[in-house]
Amino acid sequence: MSEECTHNCETCSANCSSKQDPQSFIEKPNQMSKIGKVIGVVSGKGGVGKSLVTSLLAVNMKRKDYTTSILDADITGPSIPKAFGLKEKALANEFGLLPVRTKTGIDVMSINLLLENDTDPVVWRGPVIGGTVKQFWTDVIWDTEYMFIDMPPGTGDVPLTVFQSIPVDGIVIVTSPQELVSMIVDKAVKMAQLMNVPIIGIVENMSYFKCDDCGKEHKIYGESHIEEIAAAHGIANISRLPINPKIAAGVDAGLIELYEGDWLDNMTTAIEAL
Repeated sequence: MSEECTHNCETCSANCSSKQDPQSFIEKPNQMSKIGKVIGVVSGKGGVGKSLVTSLLAVNMKRKDYTTSILDADITGPSIPKAFGLKEKALANEFGLLPVRTKTGIDVMSINLLLENDTDPVVWRGPVIGGTVKQFWTDVIWDTEYMFIDMPPGTGDVPLTVFQSIPVDGIVIVTSPQELVSMIVDKAVKMAQLMNVPIIGIVENMSYFKCDDCGKEHKIYGESHIEEIAAAHGIANISRLPINPKIAAGVDAGLIELYEGDWLDNMTTAIEAL
């Protein structure tokens, strides 16, 4: 050990044997893959519309003529295939797994594309689920400029696996207007900061309902606090998704690619600017 050593490797300038570079857990993608930017879509709790936002962002980027894909990391609650109306199963060749392509050309890999029946439950423990997410990165042959990862809710095993194993370029946090959610957003933000992942912006889903008859916006879940939350964390980009029966019907029918709306245009622009 050097005489100059301060016994604090973060601030010490001495180049001694005790000072080692931190170990990287990043997994290499399939050797046939070509992957551009990777965007994680996260939420601190379930039921706020994370999969919907993932789908809409992917559709937006595809409409801008980018090659786009979705890695569905929500292994126990996969909903991406349903939103896009995917019925066929994923195939493989000698080089790896092949994602299933949607009607407009978005590549998708989800556990439901590998199960015999869509309604079969995935009753697996955390390490097995984490391993499956890694395989979606390492074994699938991706050819994409923008990949969106639909994360499971919370800050547990799978989000940690994604952040440690996959080189995520930024995340979009999905929330809802309830006061309780501010605490949940704080957790998601702090996890991103802990993992040194940039935050692209916040999407507030179910932000309001716009009446077709009078055109007035009604705050079904109360007044939004998204501006204060974003300002507290220095997040510039905010998008709001309304409660819209047409979007819900599109998801149920597997026709999310036909949605009409400009609610996420600013978030799409921010993703392009990465």
